[in-house]
Amino acid sequence: MANEPENLVLELLRGIRADMATNGELAEVKADIGDVRAEVHSLRADVAADLVSMQAKAEADQKATRDQIVGLRRALVEYHSAVIGHGVLISELEARVRRVEQHLNLPAIDAH
Repeated sequence: MANEPENLVLELLRGIRADMATNGELAEVKADIGDVRAEVHSLRADVAADLVSMQAKAEADQKATRDQIVGLRRALVEYHSAVIGHGVLISELEARVRRVEQHLNLPAIDAH
């Protein structure tokens, strides 16, 4: 019987040590979970900052495209106005040449 209490005490001590080791492992796991949570929050902040940056860049690109379209539209209107203006001047000049040709009884330029 002398061996039994000694073995019982040893067994209880081993059980307590195992419980303590399990508690220590739990603490480590909790610490790891805390680290993972911090990393996830940091990652969330990084993603949010990237999204804001991408949105600002997209808005800047859209503004640049709108400005290019406005410039192109302005150039087209100016070109069209110049062509129409020259067209009117050319038609007036052709009318005058026809009158001169008729007045001088010259053959039309198209006949040459």
